[in-house]
Amino acid sequence: MKRAVCAVLVLAVAGCKVGPDYSRATAPAAPAFKELAGWKPIAPRDGIDRGAWWSVYDDPLLDTLERQVEVSNQNVKAAEAAYRQALELVREARSSLFPVLTAGPSVTRSQSGGSGSSALFSRGPQTSYSLEGTASWDLWGKVRRQVESQAAAAQVSAADLANAKLSAQGSLATDYFDLRAADSLVRLLRDTLVEYNRSLKITQNQYDAGTASRADVITAQVQVESAQAQLVAAGVARAQYEHAIAVLTGHPPADLTIPEAPLTSTVPVVPPGVPSALLERRPDIAAGERTMAEQNALIGVAVAAYYPDITLSGLFGFAGDPLSKVFSVANRVWSLGASASETLFEGGYRPAATAAARAAYDEAVANYRQTVLSAFQQVEDELSDLHILQDQARAEDATVAAARRAVDVTLNEYQAGTVAYTSVITEQTQLLSAQQTALSVQQSRLVASVALIQALGGGWDSAQLPPQQPDVALP
Repeated sequence: MKRAVCAVLVLAVAGCKVGPDYSRATAPAAPAFKELAGWKPIAPRDGIDRGAWWSVYDDPLLDTLERQVEVSNQNVKAAEAAYRQALELVREARSSLFPVLTAGPSVTRSQSGGSGSSALFSRGPQTSYSLEGTASWDLWGKVRRQVESQAAAAQVSAADLANAKLSAQGSLATDYFDLRAADSLVRLLRDTLVEYNRSLKITQNQYDAGTASRADVITAQVQVESAQAQLVAAGVARAQYEHAIAVLTGHPPADLTIPEAPLTSTVPVVPPGVPSALLERRPDIAAGERTMAEQNALIGVAVAAYYPDITLSGLFGFAGDPLSKVFSVANRVWSLGASASETLFEGGYRPAATAAARAAYDEAVANYRQTVLSAFQQVEDELSDLHILQDQARAEDATVAAARRAVDVTLNEYQAGTVAYTSVITEQTQLLSAQQTALSVQQSRLVASVALIQALGGGWDSAQLPPQQPDVALP
């Protein structure tokens, strides 16, 4: 019996895994980023601090807010719980690598024969003790493929967790710079109101002196009220950004108040490196690649269904009487057997299941390649945005300077009585419009900078994925 058991165990340990072994599918990649050619960022940064990519902006408050995302953001917490669930599913699958043993002990008291003439052939009461058990083992690698699939799924979940963190951190940085842009717009409109009220006073003085019409005064008043309305609208937008930041950090909006501060004038740009490195730096790409491995292993699980299930069964016990002699060697009984079961007809279920598994793998390959293409597109988009917006910022700064000079000259000419007040209104309106455009461009540049870092993976790389644990050593 021992030899038979050992032979089966050796066969089980040496069992191979059916189905295809995993090999990463190729992904499209260009030798260099197109939009980077011939462009030099104004404020380049050599790299990103791992795990704290937002440090390139040198903003202590932003740093404090970002660090709360990983701790308190509810979407990140949900992704973390999903990852812990995936790890337990791996442990659950790995438990099936060991044989499944069942045991059923029993005690029986019996007597055969009767009294009278048949007493010669009767036997006294007999007591039987037995222990019957069965064992089943994965001989074809089905369980190993299931473990391989669950381990890859756990890595997918880990990459999803990293992507959830990066997405929340990117959204917070974007909202933060939008809020700072609203702060700068509020400050701009307040300064503009000061200038408009000064112009109104000049117009009122001109009217009192009889050198200006009542219409000029009314026009100046309308201009002041219009700027005041814009100031109110800017305050509404700021409040909404502050509320969004509170939720991203896991707090009710009422618990967070961010003091006013201007939008930074520095736009750091992180070099994107070579396109091929992007495949290792984005968690969504890593998730797509690990999904391919997961689906590939499930092909092996489907193929293993073609092979029979093998079960070992055994019986060991003693039978005899009196009780003091039951457990003697002479009364020992045992048996050992093996059985195999194979489905002879299933209406095409196994071929269909295998074909479905292969189709799911092909879908994962296509999704992986599309994710890679989308990643390259996002990086190219942000590089082109930063490139174009940098040039636009220079042009807008020149426009603002020229418009400011035009306002000063026109206002002096109005006071001298050489131009109508409508000329002042026109130049002031153009100046405010140019200033708002310049602020909007600066805001867009910072948002594009955040988007570029996010598109590059935010300092993450696939080396941070948990390793696939080696197979458990079988006894």
